[in-house]
Amino acid sequence: MSKIITEITPLSDCDCFYLIDRQKDKFDYPLHQHNDYELNFVENCSGVKRIVGDHIETVDRYDLVLVGPGLVHTWEQADCVSCDIREVTIQFSSDLFCKSMMEKSQMKSLAVMFDRSSRGLKFGMKSILRIYSKLQELLATESGFYRVMRLLEIFYELSVADDYEQLSTSAFAQAQGSSDSRRIKAVEEYINANYQRNVSLQELAGVVRMTPTAFSRFFHQRTGRTLSDYIIDVRLGRAARMLADTTMTIAEICYDCGFNNISNFNRIFKKKRGCSPTEFRSNYRKTKIII
Repeated sequence: MSKIITEITPLSDCDCFYLIDRQKDKFDYPLHQHNDYELNFVENCSGVKRIVGDHIETVDRYDLVLVGPGLVHTWEQADCVSCDIREVTIQFSSDLFCKSMMEKSQMKSLAVMFDRSSRGLKFGMKSILRIYSKLQELLATESGFYRVMRLLEIFYELSVADDYEQLSTSAFAQAQGSSDSRRIKAVEEYINANYQRNVSLQELAGVVRMTPTAFSRFFHQRTGRTLSDYIIDVRLGRAARMLADTTMTIAEICYDCGFNNISNFNRIFKKKRGCSPTEFRSNYRKTKIII
């Protein structure tokens, strides 16, 4: 059977973080997960396929991603022909920052960033250009206090960036919603518990004691998505998890996740994921280790 590797990172209990800068001509490490955070920067990597949770994407020349603990990920060689790939990997534990520290107002942006990384965060070229020289300074600094401070600078710059994208769906990553609205959280929890059946706008509005019209407007303002789009994303996330973790048929997964027919499921899945359910399952299986 196939199995996702649970990696034991080289991070020591005595160190704040683990850092490695390497040149390589290919990616050959299979799909894996670990209990630490990982900031991964790659250059000269055009054509590489990145998998983070249920998000699969072909990357360009530069790639910068923050992956939270327990989230499956890999960079697959795919169509990359570069013989001069550079990869800088920084791994650090979730206990690097204590809870009381992260609750301070000065640390709010970092706390939000680390929370959102549970689904994986991809940063754009603006952020890459902003931290590139800082990354070089980090690598040039001897291990010790000042190296930690340079890493904190990088974290802060990324935490205030506005060109990031969350990658995996929360349903696949099994991550909690990051909204600070009690009403939105209540609705998200209700949808997560009832996504397998048709959930009406009126029913959800009743959960937070609002009129359907007011609730629909409120939900879109707070999340940037329509209610129907959100429910579809939850269903697709659950479906992707089943495709990756089970041997259930496509039809079984389709109906178990609340879709009413296979053709509709295939069409929506391909539109949202860029591949069919069968292709998605194939991508996962070929990047796993066989035991």
